[in-house]
Amino acid sequence: MKSSEMESELYCITCNEETPHIISYVNSKLESVKCEECERTMKIQRNIMKEFYKEVYDRISTKPSRITTEYKENLSGFLYKIPVRVISKPYRIMNDLNESRKVIKRYKQ
Repeated sequence: MKSSEMESELYCITCNEETPHIISYVNSKLESVKCEECERTMKIQRNIMKEFYKEVYDRISTKPSRITTEYKENLSGFLYKIPVRVISKPYRIMNDLNESRKVIKRYKQ
């Protein structure tokens, strides 16, 4: 699960003028918009666990086709890299889970 932010000048109905806002996304979907002047925040209600489960399902269900595509494009490179990838996979999964946990915790607050 990925979280990102960007800044933009938007019209604030509390300030009655264009002010800098922070726009937050979770998995490329709008999460919140916050005015930096008055700190008024508009949050989008999402079922964060549903988003997380959908992401995990999508990654698992598309893995066979992604592997097939990869080895068809470059079999020797695929065979060369596979031992390192198999060994590093548990570490990469733990990093992904920790990042997702941070996003879920921040969103649930």
